[in-house]
Amino acid sequence: MASPSNGLPLGQATNFKIILLAIALASVIGLLYYSGRIIDELLSHERQIADLYARSIEYTVSDRAPTGDLNFIFDEIIRTIDFPVILSDTANVPVYWRNVPLDSSLTDSARRSFLARTIPEMDRMNKPILIAYHGIPLNYVHYGESLLIARLRWLPYIEIALAGVFILIAYVGFSYIKRSEQSNIWVGMAKETAHQLGTPISSIMGWLEHVREHAAGNTRLLESVTEMEHDLARLNKVTARFSKIGSRPDLQEEDITEVIADVIRYIGKRIPRSGKKVELVVETPGPFPALINRELFEWVIENLMKNALDAIEGPAGKISFALSRDGARTTIDITDTGKGIDPKRRKDVFRPGYSTKQRGWGLGLSLSRRIIEDYHRGKLTVKQSTPGVGTTFRIRLVK
Repeated sequence: MASPSNGLPLGQATNFKIILLAIALASVIGLLYYSGRIIDELLSHERQIADLYARSIEYTVSDRAPTGDLNFIFDEIIRTIDFPVILSDTANVPVYWRNVPLDSSLTDSARRSFLARTIPEMDRMNKPILIAYHGIPLNYVHYGESLLIARLRWLPYIEIALAGVFILIAYVGFSYIKRSEQSNIWVGMAKETAHQLGTPISSIMGWLEHVREHAAGNTRLLESVTEMEHDLARLNKVTARFSKIGSRPDLQEEDITEVIADVIRYIGKRIPRSGKKVELVVETPGPFPALINRELFEWVIENLMKNALDAIEGPAGKISFALSRDGARTTIDITDTGKGIDPKRRKDVFRPGYSTKQRGWGLGLSLSRRIIEDYHRGKLTVKQSTPGVGTTFRIRLVK
């Protein structure tokens, strides 16, 4: 029931979105890679410092070095260490430590218990460094990551989050601007159409009255004038519809079944001209009151029926209306036996400029959705569609 028509080609719009997504993805990957390289270099530097610390302790216990003080090594030689370090014996019992966040109120046993629990966490980050003397294991150096590295690990995600928020705000802003521009175009076109139709309609009404006054006794001419007046009344209704676009219409309680019946009578008279035999049926007769603007709602039903008639390609078909009520909600299902909608195109049927007809503007369904959702606080959707079988559009209204 739908195929590409006027406006920006769907393929170009899709390709543009894919390009933007690819650029964003490449930027994220590049940022993560660059941050990862910096973190790896810092980790390598910290491991060199930790290894230097381990070698210094080995030197103090070697035959070549005088008896030294491990506290001197820990506090003076490696005092520039800015990451947590724990020196333990071969059983992972803490001996010395530095830059480990400890609560000063802890007892010595509680402190050592905390350090013992910290050692496995450090070992998961970095492989401990063995201190040996003549091949005999003496100690292990366990170390974690500095605060700088910890912050750097979070930096890419913070930047990505900020970029995501910025992109989201920009997308919402541009979408709002785009909707506003589209709304202004809709309103401007509708108002201008109503204005342009007003002058010739008034002139035609005057001429018809003049003809009627001078056609006394000419029955055939009077019948023609009557039919023209009916069509003129129709033009007046169309003008009134366009004039309501852009302003908040008055909603009154109307019987949906009666409104649909009026549209069926109007459309039914014109179906024979198309050479088709289409059955128009209301399957659930009965009163279904709802708050609507009758003129605009009739316009929606007409658009959906014309869309259904265009979809019926054979010499015969059927368009049916099924109404139901669930509390304050009224549901209208409009089903046709047309050619259906390609599943790949279902999301595009309400897009302005999208039409199956060679000379179609692709505005009928888009305008119908706008009338239902913006002016009636309802929903217009494609309930189901099967190629070669037909389509069901669904309108939901809240009383």
